[in-house]
Amino acid sequence: MNKSLGATHAPLTKVVKDALRDQILAGHYASGARLVEKRISEELGVSRMPVREALRELATEGLVKIEPRRGASVSLLTDGQKRELIEVRATLESLNAKLAARRQDPEQLAEMRAVLESGEKMIEEGRMEEIHSRNDAFHSALAEAGGNSVLQEIMQSLRDKTSMLFADNDIETVRRSWREHADILRAVIAGDGELAALLAARHVYNAGGIRPGD
Repeated sequence: MNKSLGATHAPLTKVVKDALRDQILAGHYASGARLVEKRISEELGVSRMPVREALRELATEGLVKIEPRRGASVSLLTDGQKRELIEVRATLESLNAKLAARRQDPEQLAEMRAVLESGEKMIEEGRMEEIHSRNDAFHSALAEAGGNSVLQEIMQSLRDKTSMLFADNDIETVRRSWREHADILRAVIAGDGELAALLAARHVYNAGGIRPGD
């Protein structure tokens, strides 16, 4: 990170929390990896206090686990927990897609198309370190297009937790994922809610590497 976070003007704990969340979700810290306050504070150019507070807040979101004497680490999920998270996200992403196809908001559809195209360009240029944020932006745009604020709030926390499961994808998997995004968007634009829902659910299961009903 080129700019010290200590030089920013936003509430420092939030800035540190957002930076750590991005690093965790992008796979910079693997599941189960220790999160050492001193090392993080040096990397981000801040004191240890905002790092400590940020870790506590991330623990309440389920991304971080804090244990006595061991300190903080990235949450390590069991296979059963991973499957449960993927099943729930697949169901809710399916609903998002169905609602988006039904509501047909032109501005939101244009936003989805713009995110899709920018992600495709990043992949072709090999800018893989940036693709995670574009993936999150696509699913956020899909949630916005669905127009259900309650569902959006639920999905944000769930998306963070499941993103940790998808962080290690290789280039071919990423390309397939973006083709699936394109298929979902086409179904949404066509107003085919059932197809959009099916494709959105299948996309999550594919990303998680499991089959429904396994």
